[in-house]
Amino acid sequence: MSFFNMDFLEPNLMASRKFTQSYKCYSTTFGALSDTKSEDVKKGGKILMPPSALDQLTRLNITYPMMFKLTNKKKNNRATHCGVLEFVAEEGVIYIPYWMMGNLLLDEGDTVYIENVTLDVASFVKFQPQTASFLEIANPKAVLENALRNFSCLTKGDVIAIYYNNLEYGLYVKELKPADAVNITECDLDLDIEPPIGHEAAKEQPKEEPESMVVGTPNMKEDIEEYLKSNMSFSAFSGSGNRLDGKKKNTKQRKVELDLKSVPRGVPNYKWQFGKVSFIRNNEPLNPNEESDASNFEAFSGEGQVLRKKKEFRR
Repeated sequence: MSFFNMDFLEPNLMASRKFTQSYKCYSTTFGALSDTKSEDVKKGGKILMPPSALDQLTRLNITYPMMFKLTNKKKNNRATHCGVLEFVAEEGVIYIPYWMMGNLLLDEGDTVYIENVTLDVASFVKFQPQTASFLEIANPKAVLENALRNFSCLTKGDVIAIYYNNLEYGLYVKELKPADAVNITECDLDLDIEPPIGHEAAKEQPKEEPESMVVGTPNMKEDIEEYLKSNMSFSAFSGSGNRLDGKKKNTKQRKVELDLKSVPRGVPNYKWQFGKVSFIRNNEPLNPNEESDASNFEAFSGEGQVLRKKKEFRR
């Protein structure tokens, strides 16, 4: 094989190479980081790596954004995925979020194996909060979407941690599409939140509307209905109909139903009986004089007036 062919195959050989290293890992609670760096790592899914890792990665043909697979070979190859925040850690050491150490069953200073990977872009994610307190947030979906900006990828089965109002909430990654590990950077993601285990949504009980009229006894309600029916002056469609051919048709008169809520308070009972109390408001009967005046009323019986008088012609 000529040197020309070797040069031609060298890019393909470089593409097949992968970044694989082992580091001692520590969480942000270890105390070796500044407060700012510690908060940045704590609130997301990205890690801090040493500068030598960046030197090696730049020599490889890798895809961006950089994503890695972390494996704990001492615990049945438990694995998760993450992104990289900065290359500022000490040589031989990486700093990862504490919730990630919990998923990998790692202790401070344990060895973790890391390799670069390329993940499919996510299309669907379903989370399940570990406590019902997360659903008490005013808009939990918006809070979760904002927190996921600090993550590069997700792994099915992980319990990630997000922070809101200085409180930590654990979320179980229950379902991912199209794969069990996905890339969530700059993608159109369909997000779903499932209620926690054992959580029952509060059922809204229908509110009972209080009656506008307070009825003291059952008989009082019946007495009011009888009184209103006896004093009704008009009832729509309460008469009987006639046919054009003269035949009679047996029809039942419609039952008149009354709505007690529309009855004003303080309706007096004019059929007063001994032993009962009646309350007279503004519904007193008219005086005989007023009834006579009303019966003598005649419409348009006055005289008209004009603003301009007619001129009289003299002969």
